[in-house]
Order: sequence, then structure tokens, then C-alpha cells
Amino acid sequence: MTAPVLAGLTGAALIGLGIYGLLVLAHPLRKLLGFNLLGSGVFLMFGILARKGGAAGFAADPVPQAMVITGIVVAFSATALAVALLLRLFETSGAATLDPEEESDQCQR
Repeated sequence: MTAPVLAGLTGAALIGLGIYGLLVLAHPLRKLLGFNLLGSGVFLMFGILARKGGAAGFAADPVPQAMVITGIVVAFSATALAVALLLRLFETSGAATLDPEEESDQCQR
């Protein structure tokens, strides 16, 4: 198994775990972590696909690398904003969920 194949499989696994986290988990922070896993997998797959094109004898194209680096910076900024919003939600409502039924269950405990 070569390094690009292993990296591609790792990217596919990250994408799968991210989609699983987005669909199954209910807590907003866990959904955010699933979204970050999904994004990391996409960045890894995009980088591997760009590298395979360069390894096939085509001219090296710096655009995919620049797009991945820009995407990482944007994802980091969006994650920081989402965490700040979740902290604000927790401070104002006392719970980190948007579900009123789950909020009432926490108050009864």
C-alpha cells in the first residue's frame, strides 16, 4: 500500500466519520466536531487528488494547494465563531442545546 493510497483511505474514513457525526449526534458541539472531521477529510482528499495529477507528469499546479490552505483558514475561523456562539447559547440559556424538551430534562435532574 503506497502513501497516497493510505492518505486517500484516511481521507475517506474522515469523511465517513464526519457524515456519521452530523447525521447521528444531537449535541451541537459534537455536530461541529463532525463537520470539522468532514472538512478535514475533504481537504485531505483534495490534496491527494491534486498530488496525483502532479505525479502523473502534468505541470505542478499551485492552485489546489492554495485552495486547501485557504479552506483550512476559513474552517478554523468558522469553527471559532461557532464555538463562541455555542458558549453564548450556554451562558444565556443554561443548556448547550436548542431542544426545549432536552432542556427541561436537564432541569429536572
